[in-house]
Amino acid sequence: MMADDAKFMKRCIELAGKASGFTYPNPMVGSVIVHEGIVIGEGYHLKAGEPHAEEIAINSVTDRSILPSSVLYVSLEPCSHFGRRPPCADLIISSGIKKVIIGTMDTSINVSGKGIARLKGAGCEVKSGVMEQECRWLNRRFFTFHEKKRPYIILKWAQSADGYIDMERSRDSERKPNWITGKAERILVHKWRAEEQAVLVGAGTIRADNPELTVRDWGGNNPLRLVLSGSGNIGEYEPLFRTKGHNVVFTCDGSAHIKDSVIVKMNDEENAAIRIAEYLYNSGIQSVIVEGGAEVLGHFILKGLWDEARIFYGCDFFGKGISSPEIRGKFLTGDKFTSSTMNVIINEESQNTG
Repeated sequence: MMADDAKFMKRCIELAGKASGFTYPNPMVGSVIVHEGIVIGEGYHLKAGEPHAEEIAINSVTDRSILPSSVLYVSLEPCSHFGRRPPCADLIISSGIKKVIIGTMDTSINVSGKGIARLKGAGCEVKSGVMEQECRWLNRRFFTFHEKKRPYIILKWAQSADGYIDMERSRDSERKPNWITGKAERILVHKWRAEEQAVLVGAGTIRADNPELTVRDWGGNNPLRLVLSGSGNIGEYEPLFRTKGHNVVFTCDGSAHIKDSVIVKMNDEENAAIRIAEYLYNSGIQSVIVEGGAEVLGHFILKGLWDEARIFYGCDFFGKGISSPEIRGKFLTGDKFTSSTMNVIINEESQNTG
């Protein structure tokens, strides 16, 4: 791989990432057009139904006469089918571009090599697999959804220095979080929510913490709010049921009725994690972040049905309380904050995207 190819593909990835959380159900894609080593056009896909990255990049070139002697870089294989936009492969061909360098193949059923085949059939020189791992990681939610037929699953929790995710509470305890992390970490969590299509908590978390499960400290869309409640007895006056958004409640009580919420009937014999993953896949939801509590997280850990775990480790000791989940994975990255440290681990057994 030539150094310049990596440099320009890195720019494609950087551009694509600007639309994180906004492109669903489409993948994030960035494109750069280079003429004699100089970038003359670039673009990224922002939202489903709006122009694709290649279209924006081509249209940003001032002198279209030099396109035939230019190289188009794109982080994902150009589409070859008519959706809400015409095929990017056809646009590239009609623009006169003769060389296309691609980060990774689009393995979804609508593309899956057809874009590359169309370009080659029109006489274009095509090179694929440049920074492939990085390009697949960028769209790990998209690839997991299409290849594994389930959403990308992120587990998230904060635990005290002695391994508790919550203090022991009495019936009279105030309904609010026992914060383990600081303001910076809470802003980061809101950023994470904006990047995922759904957020899941258990009824115990609703009763203890009184959450809204919205994006407030960051710009972006509110995720679909999911609640797991065996009894269905969570009431309809909780903040998340009074805040604008969409709610789905998974419960064994088929007669449960909660205002403005979809009720999904479960039974005691099925694993909640599997049932939730199936429902989300069938609903077209590509990603979910599971924010607790311990029992809900445990359902996913027990079945190995998770891709990333993002864990905050606080500085304070609780002495006793609700124990944090036990999990094993490969360390990916970490960060330090004033009130905590944060590690991200990945489930090697479930992943083949990075």
